[in-house]
Amino acid sequence: MLSQANRKIVLLELVIPIVLLILGVWQGLLQTLMRAGVIRDTAFGFDYYQGLTLHGVVNAVVLTTFFAVAFGNAIMEYYLKKKLNSTVNWLSFWLMLVGVLLAAFAIFTGRGSVLYTFYAPMIAHWTFYVGVTLLVVGSWVAFFNWFAPLRAWVKEHPGEKKPLAVLGMFATFIIWFIATVPVALDVLLLQLPQSLGLTPHINVSLSRVLFWFFGHPLVYFWLLPAYVMYYVMLPKLAGGKLYSDFAGRLVFFLFVLFSIPVGLHHQYTEPGYSREFKLLHGIFTFMVAIPSLITAFTVAATLEHGARRRGSRGLVGWMFNQPFFSREQWLFSYLIVGLIIFILGGIGGVINASYNINKVVHNTSWIPGHFHLTVGGPVLLAIWGMTLYMVAKLTGKTVQHKGLAVAVPWLWFFSMHFMSLGQKWEGILEAPRRTNMGLTYLNPDSPLFMPEWVLPSHMVAIGGILLFTTALIYFFVFFRTLAGQKVADPETTFEFPTGETLHDEKPGWVDKLKVWVVVSLILIAVAYVLPIKQAIDNSAKDAPPFKPDNPVPVVQMDK
Repeated sequence: MLSQANRKIVLLELVIPIVLLILGVWQGLLQTLMRAGVIRDTAFGFDYYQGLTLHGVVNAVVLTTFFAVAFGNAIMEYYLKKKLNSTVNWLSFWLMLVGVLLAAFAIFTGRGSVLYTFYAPMIAHWTFYVGVTLLVVGSWVAFFNWFAPLRAWVKEHPGEKKPLAVLGMFATFIIWFIATVPVALDVLLLQLPQSLGLTPHINVSLSRVLFWFFGHPLVYFWLLPAYVMYYVMLPKLAGGKLYSDFAGRLVFFLFVLFSIPVGLHHQYTEPGYSREFKLLHGIFTFMVAIPSLITAFTVAATLEHGARRRGSRGLVGWMFNQPFFSREQWLFSYLIVGLIIFILGGIGGVINASYNINKVVHNTSWIPGHFHLTVGGPVLLAIWGMTLYMVAKLTGKTVQHKGLAVAVPWLWFFSMHFMSLGQKWEGILEAPRRTNMGLTYLNPDSPLFMPEWVLPSHMVAIGGILLFTTALIYFFVFFRTLAGQKVADPETTFEFPTGETLHDEKPGWVDKLKVWVVVSLILIAVAYVLPIKQAIDNSAKDAPPFKPDNPVPVVQMDK
């Protein structure tokens, strides 16, 4: 049960980003068509980089932040049985919404085409940076609002384990808070003053290391709400019990330890940072695989338990005795398909993290091929599934067209792999990322024409069309559900599907939140103090601003 005020806030935090996502996926389609040369220059008033920025900011920042806050607000009230301060929650909501509108102003007017990886020397209009700052601060306000009910719960339940879902969302926002502090320093001390014309130059090395301090942990801020669903809700949907409560708690805090000191693996090819620290960040990046491997085992054991309760026999029979296409347990398909995509996509992450192999695919189309699987799979499907579930429960309505709802994740699975295969193929052939290839490399009249990139780029375009079509099906189901007839009282019927635990171990040291945070801060200091100092001391550190909205002269080349 959620309080009436919080129910309204959560509903707005879920619906608004889904509406904005229509623009995000639309621009994603246009990106694939532009790169394939189907559209050569601009489309519907958006040039390539403007559309790419809109696609990345809406999909990767706005949607994920709003959802994490909404999901966390609902988790806290439901599992702690404590009301959140609605005034503080409204403040959080309005800060985030105003921030989105300010950033949207910069993007839509063509003065914020810096992509969602907005590091120096690219500089946007000041409204972009103020908007991003307000979005982050608004999410902080929501996070701080959770501490009072947690303290009250702990006083009333001395010696008891904190609810696993609550612990998971706290781990999510601890990572988010720590990671957003350096990017806030980058924005407020470096990029915003230059955007306002207060400083003529910017320390590019420092700006980049502060951004990637944030940039890769951001992935786990996206991912951990899905992990909460895997550990808390998937067992119930699968008809079994969570194999190990201890494993879930350990996984969340291992992410707190190892998901932050990894940013330099995005900067292997950049000068200014010693190779020893790049290697250290590479090692920590491989350490992040440990909680994912624990999760793979735990979830598999959980699914096997549910299937054997339903009568499965043999060594592998349980794998196929799952409610993959069940209309009654339609949410299961979103979670399990996302998890399968994540397993298959995560394998490619070994290449990205490797100190030497990374150089083969760095800044090629392989990279978006990888992160569209690892993020566009589990993260987006978990958000879509849980948003549809929560909106139906918050409004007292029934999910419409459940057959189509079940079909969405499976169509997404096929479409995403088809597009990703094309992107990775392009990358192996050294096709660059973040470039409108259709203007040059896929133009037969260009001296830079690369005929071997044509087929994989067309695969990407076809995959983009299939993904956009699948998204339209989801939007149809979502808005039909939202407009449906009320059949229940949301004040009394709201619930999360919560599974029981097969091995309910005592958490012991694993439940010590403060200890994990302290160890995490120590690892961060070891990984980042000297690289940041190296960036500050870099003798070639300053650069003038580059504003992408300024026209760039086109150099004509003869064959």
